Amino acid sequence: MTHVTEHPLVQGGRSAALAAACVRGGVAAGLGLGALAVLVIAAWISSPFPDGGPNDVLHAAAGLWLLAHGVDLIRTDTLSGVPAPLGVVPLLLTALPVWLVHRAARDALDPGPGGRDRPRPSPSGAIASVAGGYLLVAAVVVLYSESGPFPAELVTAGLWPPAVVTGAAAAGVWTARGRPFPGQRWAVLPRAAGLGLVTLLVGGAAAAATSLTWRAGRAETVFLGLAGEWSGRAVVLLLVLALLPNAAVWGAAYGLGPGFALGTGALATPLGLAGDPAVPPFPLLAAVPAEGRGTWLHWSVAAVPLVAALLLGHRVGRSARTWTARETVLTALGAAGACAAAVAALAGAAGGPLGSGRLSAFGPVWWQTGAAAMLWGTCVGVPAALGARAWGRRALRPKRVPAPVPTPIPAPASVRATAEAAADRKPSRVWAWTRRPALALSRVRGLLRRPGTAPGAPGPDGGSYGDPYGRSCAGPYGDPLGDTGYEPYDFLPAAWEPSPEPKPRPDPKPDPKPNPNPAPGAEGAERSEESKAPGA
Repeated sequence: MTHVTEHPLVQGGRSAALAAACVRGGVAAGLGLGALAVLVIAAWISSPFPDGGPNDVLHAAAGLWLLAHGVDLIRTDTLSGVPAPLGVVPLLLTALPVWLVHRAARDALDPGPGGRDRPRPSPSGAIASVAGGYLLVAAVVVLYSESGPFPAELVTAGLWPPAVVTGAAAAGVWTARGRPFPGQRWAVLPRAAGLGLVTLLVGGAAAAATSLTWRAGRAETVFLGLAGEWSGRAVVLLLVLALLPNAAVWGAAYGLGPGFALGTGALATPLGLAGDPAVPPFPLLAAVPAEGRGTWLHWSVAAVPLVAALLLGHRVGRSARTWTARETVLTALGAAGACAAAVAALAGAAGGPLGSGRLSAFGPVWWQTGAAAMLWGTCVGVPAALGARAWGRRALRPKRVPAPVPTPIPAPASVRATAEAAADRKPSRVWAWTRRPALALSRVRGLLRRPGTAPGAPGPDGGSYGDPYGRSCAGPYGDPLGDTGYEPYDFLPAAWEPSPEPKPRPDPKPDPKPNPNPAPGAEGAERSEESKAPGA
């Protein structure tokens, strides 16, 4: 009964987890759409001369939300009556839906509060469920925008939102699983590519800010001319803030070399501005360089991709100390390719058409910008990676460190006193020669013995050579190797002292005497002796 009850609960829990992930995706889409709708409604309410009704405001909010996902909009209310496309994506608005989808996918695999094991979908199921719930809301918004002043282009609506949402959901699942990598090289590759991309964007933003500051008067004039009341200026300021990442991408494309287009017949590069630019009045576009050839100040922007490629190569080479040169080159090329792909995607989103005719091409060209980033990474990043690897593998000579001198440890006073007393008791060699004439005579006889005579051979006086007492040199006081010159003066007896007789060593375990027939009363006597023993 227990098994039958638990099995449906497990299956139902997995289905509920997939449904919950789908709901999370729909809620994320609703939160992003609601946030933009609140901003648009607030701007409409604060305007002293509102244009249109609430329905038009909601359509504008829906179009702005779709534009943040990369969908091109069609403006139908133009002065010429010809519909004009609008494809420049405010990248700051894109960060909102991407973050919401990322968080929804990450929370779908969350084990719950306290680490309790609740039913969770598989990683692929979480991606599909979250993206599916989000795209259902996006499809409804696309259908709703068709009846407004900013309908969505169906080709881009079916291409870019699924790609953006699926990528963000996959990143959220990867974050929930601890950001695993299949190997060390795969872990280095995205980090090096990310470092190069961030350097490019920061350098591009610095270049754009410098140019905008240089032409601050022109930017202020354009800003004040767009709107006269504070509500309109607030809307323009919000739009400028939403397009600041686009300006950073434009600056990066300008430093890479291809530059950006200012209409179908104008191109701005570090070498100069060629053609007749069609620049609409907008504060950020005041930073566009003037017509004519570029100066050294324009050429100095090339330091941005140079530094980015050097940092990318250094990041790869620092981790490639134990790799081969081939692996280092392949990893550096992979990092450069990943960085170039990201730059191309950002360039494609940061640019696009602003209308028909000459404004149909506006901003950096994505494939040219990506190819330039790949070229910088290959020509500068790969040699930098090899150089950093060679520098990390260099053989450092070990420095000669003098050996530490051991500090003598003073002996205790009792040990020093014992050593001094033993030194006082030891007789000197002068005392041995003066107080022991026999020892001196033995030394002389040993030196005057006949050559060729073996040690211990019988001498003319009945003794052996080298010993005045007739003992062998290998005796108890002689040298076992037969050296007659060796005389232990401190241990030999004097001539008037008798040589000590060796005492017999007692047998440690004497054999008991057999006594098969003990005498009467002997057993009692042995017992009495054992009782008198100390250990009894």
